[in-house]
Amino acid sequence: MKIVRNSRLAKALMLGLPAVLASAMLAAPAQAATEITFQTWNSQVSQDQWNAMTAAFMKANPDITVKVNYVPGGVEGDALVKSQLASGTMADVFSYNVGALMQAIDPVRNLVNLKGEPWVSSVNSGFIPSATGADGGFYAAPFGTAMGGGILYNKRIYAKLGLQIPLTWKEFMANNAKIKKAGITPVISSWKDSWTAQLFVLGDHFNVAAAMPGFEDKFTANKIVLAKNPSTLAGFQHLEEVRKAGYYNKDVASTTFAKALEYLALGKGAHYPMLSAGIDTIVANFPTKAADIGFMAQPGTNAKSNGATVWMPAGVYIAKTTKNLEAAKKFVAWTVSKESFVVQNKVVPPSGPYFIKGAPVSGNLTAVFTDLYNYMQGKGTSYPALEFLTPVKGPNLSQICVEIGSGQKNALQGAQSYQKDLQKQSQQLGLAGW
Repeated sequence: MKIVRNSRLAKALMLGLPAVLASAMLAAPAQAATEITFQTWNSQVSQDQWNAMTAAFMKANPDITVKVNYVPGGVEGDALVKSQLASGTMADVFSYNVGALMQAIDPVRNLVNLKGEPWVSSVNSGFIPSATGADGGFYAAPFGTAMGGGILYNKRIYAKLGLQIPLTWKEFMANNAKIKKAGITPVISSWKDSWTAQLFVLGDHFNVAAAMPGFEDKFTANKIVLAKNPSTLAGFQHLEEVRKAGYYNKDVASTTFAKALEYLALGKGAHYPMLSAGIDTIVANFPTKAADIGFMAQPGTNAKSNGATVWMPAGVYIAKTTKNLEAAKKFVAWTVSKESFVVQNKVVPPSGPYFIKGAPVSGNLTAVFTDLYNYMQGKGTSYPALEFLTPVKGPNLSQICVEIGSGQKNALQGAQSYQKDLQKQSQQLGLAGW
């Protein structure tokens, strides 16, 4: 009789072949998860949100691993995104702006058309135009809330000095004079992060649109000269006026976005021209001070026409270069699910309405949320930011605004520089009339 020396074979003879096959199947390594990459901005709030979001998604979808890459925002971030798309090195999924900045990255060529995805029917109609390409395709899932572009302000300072919310720019500057007299910085700015310098210009679009009906079509067709229209010049003049009055913080050139919000939260400054979403950072870093912060629309020249300029949320895109399309689509779909909103609400209380129908809103809602919500619910008291109504936006506006605010250029020169910036960008996009 031949002795069986292989122990595994011997075990097979003793247990029987079916049992061995079952044992082998149990011992086999689990199938590796599909890995997708995701890219978004590197702010602390962004990291907190997406760390929680991706962890929750992977728990619900253990067959997919999401590797996150956090990158700078602003001009540096814009340049990086364009470079990655051009070189075919973009992450499978990424978060980026919608509107004019989306048009600048050529969505038809570089992005996956999501128009046929089931979740698209749940997107608020107000968001659709800002994520639609020249071919009619729909390219982004909305992430985050609507944002108001105006002025965050410290309510404690206003109460202490007996100030009222200004409805005109003249009233705003009068408030600043009283605030400076009290030894408090009237207007905080943060030009270390140059993108934050744009708000006096971009946040003024409600007033521009109110003064110039049909502005967006004329602007897109190159029939508007910024420096020759009082309404379009006003935002540039605001930067200059505040500088000349000595209302900016002394360390404006070295102040970051996060530091500016710290100044505001701690009452070291009264106003910060900013998107309402800035409250998220205050909630994260100074939670006991969040209730002290409110939001006001940027005032214009007419007290009877006062309202907020509204920004769309960011978009979540899929790059055409992805090799894991189905997993990428599954991740994007999850970001607009009710489960994702539960996670978002836990990490950062909403600073404005979501753009998904039926999205739950919960958490300790701030005064900034309430202020913006009231603007958006009122009749004729909110209007979309220009970049969501036209593909025309020059990439160098932030730097031009810094130059005006720091005295390197006056308002007229800044408006003229931006006109040239618009022309160059529009020609690159092949827009008619430029």
